[in-house]
Amino acid sequence: MKNNKKRKGFVFKTYEAENQSPFEKLFEIFKELITHTSGDFDEAIDWMRSLDVEYKLTDENYTIDDFIEDLKKKGYIKDETKGDGTGGTKITPKTERAIRQQALNHIFGKIKRSGSGNHKSKSPGIGDEHTGDLQAYQFGDSLDKVSITESIKNAQINNGIDSFSLTENDLVVEETLHKSQMSTVLMIDISHSMILYGEDRITPAKKVAMALAELITTRYPKDTLDIIVFGNDAWAIQIKDLPYLQVGPYHTNTVAGLSLAMDLLRRKRNTNKQIFMITDGKPSCLRLPDGQYYKNSNGLDEHIVNKCYAMAQQARKLRIPITTFMIAQDPYLMQFIRTFTKANQGKAFYTGLKGLGEMIFEDYETNRKKRIKG
Repeated sequence: MKNNKKRKGFVFKTYEAENQSPFEKLFEIFKELITHTSGDFDEAIDWMRSLDVEYKLTDENYTIDDFIEDLKKKGYIKDETKGDGTGGTKITPKTERAIRQQALNHIFGKIKRSGSGNHKSKSPGIGDEHTGDLQAYQFGDSLDKVSITESIKNAQINNGIDSFSLTENDLVVEETLHKSQMSTVLMIDISHSMILYGEDRITPAKKVAMALAELITTRYPKDTLDIIVFGNDAWAIQIKDLPYLQVGPYHTNTVAGLSLAMDLLRRKRNTNKQIFMITDGKPSCLRLPDGQYYKNSNGLDEHIVNKCYAMAQQARKLRIPITTFMIAQDPYLMQFIRTFTKANQGKAFYTGLKGLGEMIFEDYETNRKKRIKG
């Protein structure tokens, strides 16, 4: 008698890439290029045409011109009249949001694949975010934290189905994390060195800022994020301005950036406050009381450096930790950052550009979640 039962098991087959429309494929490339060109649509399209010639991105059924037309129809770009009266094309807020979402997906995708991190945590306990971990019920644990499914399963294992009974020894509770509201200031160095030496350092910094902004606005809406750029001076920018961020012919006024960051955080009601600083160069500029600038790019200027140390200590007194993400590898600059970090009792990561986004996100997640005992 033949066995007609269907066989169960794994089926292996050749990997097939996710089916994307021609527009979707080009849009992924476009979002990357528009970030690199700081929002310059015409330059991004010129790059796409060059890539199309080299890599055959399109065919006669769907051309770059078709793609541009679809961008307009879908609301990703719009026509504009420039200040000189000439016409042009610019990206819309819908594109800005898509760029932030892409940056977030890229970084979070890498974090999810990387497995467990290396940050130490305090004890788990009462909170409002589930961890998925279980522990034996203890007197005093809240009943709404009891995992009914797992507890019944324990009772069946321990007592059998025929004489089913649920005892205190069968109960397990799910661990939770207490989530604290966090106010963060992200400082981005836009001094000229961010594009010197043949290395684009500003684009990865922009991507991190856009992804962090998207994370906070969508997942942690009660948290706050302020973004500061600093060159000769420091000023705050809006999230919508991030794709257009460019470096300038600036020195590095770290003191101005820290001063503005602390001013912004003083106004926040949240108890938990922090500063993230992305920089690749040494502090080389101060603004004097009379409005003039004191600049020195030769080595580490003792006067400027001591002002930085004083700002680090001031932030420490305000209980504002500073986490510095150092994307340069010069030994004397790394020593400056070590001393700066010691003055603040903060943290420093000497990441380079590779892994910058993952490092910042993991540190943000760690800082905003506190494990507490009930």
